[in-house]
This record gives sequence, C-alpha cells and structure tokens, in this order.
Amino acid sequence: MGSLLIAGTTSDAGKTTVVTGLCRWLARQGVRVAPYKAQNMSNNSMVCADGAEIGRAQWIQAVAAGAEPEAAMNPVLLKPGSDRRSHVVLMGEPWGELTARGFLTERAELAKAAFAAYDDLASRYDVVISEGAGSPTEINLRQSDYVNMGLAQHIQAPVVVVGDIDRGGVFASMFGTVALLDAADQALISGFLVNKFRGDASLLQPGIDMLTSATGRPTYGVLPWLPELWLDSEDALDVPVRRTSGSAEVLSIAVVRFPRISNFTDLDALAVEPTNSVFFTTSPAEVRDADLLVLPGSRATVSDLEWLRSMGLAEAVAGRVAAGRPVLGICGGYQLLGGAISDPHGVEGGGEHTGLGLLPVATVFAAEKVLARPARTAYEIHHGVATVVGEAAEFPGGCRVGNTWGTIWHGLLDDDARRHAFLTEVAELTGKPAPDGTVSFAALRESRLDRLADAIDEYVDTAALMKLIEHGPTASPFIPPGAPKTV
Repeated sequence: MGSLLIAGTTSDAGKTTVVTGLCRWLARQGVRVAPYKAQNMSNNSMVCADGAEIGRAQWIQAVAAGAEPEAAMNPVLLKPGSDRRSHVVLMGEPWGELTARGFLTERAELAKAAFAAYDDLASRYDVVISEGAGSPTEINLRQSDYVNMGLAQHIQAPVVVVGDIDRGGVFASMFGTVALLDAADQALISGFLVNKFRGDASLLQPGIDMLTSATGRPTYGVLPWLPELWLDSEDALDVPVRRTSGSAEVLSIAVVRFPRISNFTDLDALAVEPTNSVFFTTSPAEVRDADLLVLPGSRATVSDLEWLRSMGLAEAVAGRVAAGRPVLGICGGYQLLGGAISDPHGVEGGGEHTGLGLLPVATVFAAEKVLARPARTAYEIHHGVATVVGEAAEFPGGCRVGNTWGTIWHGLLDDDARRHAFLTEVAELTGKPAPDGTVSFAALRESRLDRLADAIDEYVDTAALMKLIEHGPTASPFIPPGAPKTV
C-alpha cells in the first residue's frame, strides 16, 4: 500500500510519539502496519518473543500497530557505553563495539542490513511507518546516511518533518531542514507537523501559511501538548521530565540517575500508581530521605559503581540499608548491591571489582549477552551473571535480605500482582498508603495508545496523509541554497 518516513527537526521533537500514534490510528482503520527505525541509539531496549533485542520505542510502536515486535523493526541498535563507544546490536543480536570514528567506516555494512530488513517488512505489511533519527539534515553524515534521507531515497518514501514548537524556533528549523538538503532529497520532503503546541492553534495559522508560501509544502496538523501521554522512552533525554508530583502523603520513590542509566522504563509501572511519587536524582540527601530507593539498570555497571562512590551516593545507600529502609536494585543496580564483580572477558574493561556488599551476590561478566523472557512481563538483557552466594530470601529474578531487594529482571513490576504486593510491603514499612490494587499497567498503556491515535485523528489531516502514503511524494519546489558544497 505504501510508506511514510517521519523525520524531526531535532532529537526529541516527537518522532517516536507521532509514529506510535500513526501506527495505532492505521491499525484502527484495518491497515496491516509495521513500525521501522533503521538505527536507534538507546539504552532502553526490549527482548522480543524470539529472543531478539530491539529499541523499547520500536517495541511499543509494534504494540500500537498490533504487530508482533521483531528485529526487522529496528535492525541497528546502538547502546552507548561511553561518549565515544557504543555496543552494536544488529538484527537483534550482539554484533560488536564501535568507536565514534570507526562508525563512519562501518556504516555501509549496517546500511545493507537495515535496507534488507525494511524490504522484508514492506513485503509482509500494507504500510511501513519509518522513524528517522536526530535530524534528516545532518550534512556531515549525509554521504553515508541510511537512517533519514538515505533511507527515504532507498524506498522513495515521502517525508514529513516534525517540529517541537515548545522549544521555540519551529518555523526557522523547519525551513532550514529543507533548505540545507540537495534537490533530490528536498523532492521527498512533503510537508510538516507541528508538535507540543499549547494554546489557541488559530494564533499559529499566519506562521503556517507563511511556511507554506516559503517552502511550497503544507503543514499536515498541529498536535497539542500532551504531557500525560508519555510512553516507553527511547533515550535519557526523557529522564528529567519523567517525574510525578507528590506530597508527604504519598510514597516517595527516588531513582538514582546513573550516567549510563538503561531501561529506566522499569519505573513507569511505579509512576502510574496514584499512591507513588517517582523522581530521578543524584543527590545523597534525596537518596537518604526517600521512602523507597531504586538503583536502576546501567549500561556500564563498573563505571557507574565508581561514579556512585565519587558522588557520595554509595555511603547514602549503605546508610539506608543499615537503617532497614527499603532499597530495590534492578539488573545493573542489583549487581552493584552485591559483592565481587569479575570481568574476565573485558566486557567493561576487565579486572576485579568490589560492589557495595549489601546483598550476598557475586557477578561475573560473561562473553555472551543474556537475552531472555523468563516471565510474562519480565525480560533479561545483561552480560553480568549474578549468583547468590550467601544466605538470602528468594525474590523473582534475584534475592532479598531484610528490606533490600534485587532482581536481574527488567519489567518485573509491569506485572500488576507483583507490583501491588511489593508496594504494599514497602507501604507497611514506611507508613505510607498502599496501592488499592485496581491499577492495570497494561490497560493504561493501551488507553494511552488509543489517546495518541485519537489525537492523530483530531488534529492531523489524516486524509491527506493517507493520500501521501498511498501515492508517494508530492511535487515540491527546490528551496535554495541546498546542500553545501563539500570541500
């Protein structure tokens, strides 16, 4: 039937949200639709039913589409381990490590796999809605791009550019996005979507009309600010705003914001409970004073352990445990709560390290990554194999000593019964209200997906978008100056 690529003027402009909403809206029209992102850079990932690892955002987009999540929907996943090095997951499996400069020389191989994955999806679905990465006008990377305009050229897909008006400068960024592309790429840019608008949309119309006059391209809609509809996050850009307001009457849950925090979507299930207030922090005082402390996943466990100590946070965590105050460690956070950490294969630089010693657990980093789905909502993504080596009570995916819990499982608290049981015990320990057991995390996720589709239906010219999907790019004028000449 067709294709569409949703690009953005910047990272976090709203591409993921728009693709998610479009997938659910199309599915409700009876269209067999699949999401696709050629390359995702994120430490938030998910394990599919077949054991393949993909970006968490593409997983939720597949859920929105009513499609089975699979590796082809996110063929290249980059998981940053430092500012200059990333772990590469190719077609759902570990592929190796890349440095920032080495990545420039490896893109051809990754592009080949990404294009093959897209072609496979397109052969099995009526529509594929693709999500770009960053900006399509990364002029320093255009020659080897396979994520934005390189992908659009491969499939000759129309491109709609999303701009975040809440940041300001949306008209300039939209115009510039087009004007710095060469003629062939500009020909695929078919229009715009304004995202995160607050107020009376009629006040924006003069600017939209001028943008249309300046570029010869329409704006397909103005999506409102919908802060209550946050979904499974793609990257750490979302961490500062993923906070629920609260008071002394609710359970305060502090989450340590590791430099290499990963899979912090584990906290979403805690945040939906009205009896909880969840916030991210690097403050020893907040770590000490919260009702419950969570040490989340980490992409660089050893490095984040050193950071924890340098920030005075290790001492604050130990003080909580000594006082019997609740602490939960998840995956990397679980490993940090243990004792010996051994890295014989150099997964994180090698050597022997000592954790916080607050749980009787020893961790050995294996050469091969563990990818598993051990329970209905739970999944495992880790190199560190944590083994209980002392006396401890059982806890799903880990162990418990006193009021300190640890689990290697992500998604454990997505299970309503387990979440309610855990929070009820924490509430008894802290004297704060316990959840009433009526919140269904899965049902709330579905309602959010439907609300996104409702917003697409209400605020976007869906008839025009469907025409674009079915018939391809519209004829649009060239906007000077075009792509800068290479030196």
